[in-house]
Amino acid sequence: MRRVVRQSKFRHVFGQAVKNDQCYDDIRVSRVTWDSSFCAVNPRFVAIIVEASGGGAFLVLPLHKTGRIDKSYPTVCGHTGPVLDIDWCPHNDQVIASGSEDCTVMVWQIPENGLTLSLTEPVVVLEGHSKRVGIVSWHPTARNVLLSAGCDNAIIIWNVGTGEALINLDDMHVDVIYNVSWNRNGSLICTSSKDKKVRVIDPRKQEIIAKNMEEPIALHEMDTSNGVLLPFYDPDTNIIYLCGKGDSSIRYFEITDESPYVHYLNTFSSKEPQRGMGFMPKRGLDVNKCEIARFFKLHERKCEPIIMTVPRKSDLFQDDLYPDTAGPEAALEAEEWFEGKNADPLLISLKHGYIPGKNRDLKVVKKNILDNKPAANKKSDLINAPKKAADASNIQNEAKLDEILKELKSIKDTITNQDERISKLEQQMAKIAD
Repeated sequence: MRRVVRQSKFRHVFGQAVKNDQCYDDIRVSRVTWDSSFCAVNPRFVAIIVEASGGGAFLVLPLHKTGRIDKSYPTVCGHTGPVLDIDWCPHNDQVIASGSEDCTVMVWQIPENGLTLSLTEPVVVLEGHSKRVGIVSWHPTARNVLLSAGCDNAIIIWNVGTGEALINLDDMHVDVIYNVSWNRNGSLICTSSKDKKVRVIDPRKQEIIAKNMEEPIALHEMDTSNGVLLPFYDPDTNIIYLCGKGDSSIRYFEITDESPYVHYLNTFSSKEPQRGMGFMPKRGLDVNKCEIARFFKLHERKCEPIIMTVPRKSDLFQDDLYPDTAGPEAALEAEEWFEGKNADPLLISLKHGYIPGKNRDLKVVKKNILDNKPAANKKSDLINAPKKAADASNIQNEAKLDEILKELKSIKDTITNQDERISKLEQQMAKIAD
């Protein structure tokens, strides 16, 4: 019997490494034995965790800054221990979060054109973990909501805009958390742990809604004995890319609704093993070249972009390859999400390419210290979560009002002082004239 080949527009996707002059060279990639990807990219910047003496640091390079990177190039270097994970904010291409061995999470504002001096002052430091923080992940649709997971087996969800830990999931994992990811609208999280369990959690109700998933819907044997898998999923094309850390290949599969659900497409192989991998959001790709994915592969001393392309003869925009994709605008404010609202990503068309717009600066308004209360970590606390979120919003508004009133008073005092000074100078002039 003749074997029927499954039809798919992604069957002939091929990967290609860029030329040497388009790589980022002479980078001392971190040697920390941690299982994160060590690299994060967006349409403006590539960030790479690097070796640093006496603390932790990562590089932030504008995408066009290819070639050899000078040893004196400025870094983001405010942590006192090695940086373990970094993640760009999906709603602001100049804001990045970092988790470190020093038990803190820091959020940084990168200047529009990149760094000219090393950055040591974060916009906000988030303290709440008792052991090193190995995972940071921004909420996909709510502004200023950030998740962190530490080796204390706890997951904390922060409102970055107020610097507060509002949800603390500290009793759901009995062992180290390997990975955490949000679903598309950010209503649920999925975790994998050293205890060999996958958990699906509703973070606001603080409930595990799925734990022991008895039978996988698909099983695929993979030869990646060298290290952990770094999975990257594209919801627009339903393609999952699996990159083995310490491996030298990228395997990719198409996910469909019909059995066997997971369909092998192809493998991109190269000679050098990867130390880490960055994955470009869809809005950062070149639609004119039918580019459907771009990876940033970390070697020992360089970062090499790899472009995945669907071969097409036409120069016209390929609608079937580029459905509307998640844009940079947040669908919800942090307070709305903590109150219980959900929203899908706000989509944009890539028909005419994506042009990065102006990002607003991240502002953190810390609550009055007298109003600080412990983070919600009991189920009973969450019955009042909407009220607390509303209270938090009111307190935030009051804090802003206090700030404005203080500034107004300061300006009035300055004007009064200047009036007195002018009056004195006028008197002196009058004496001199006499």
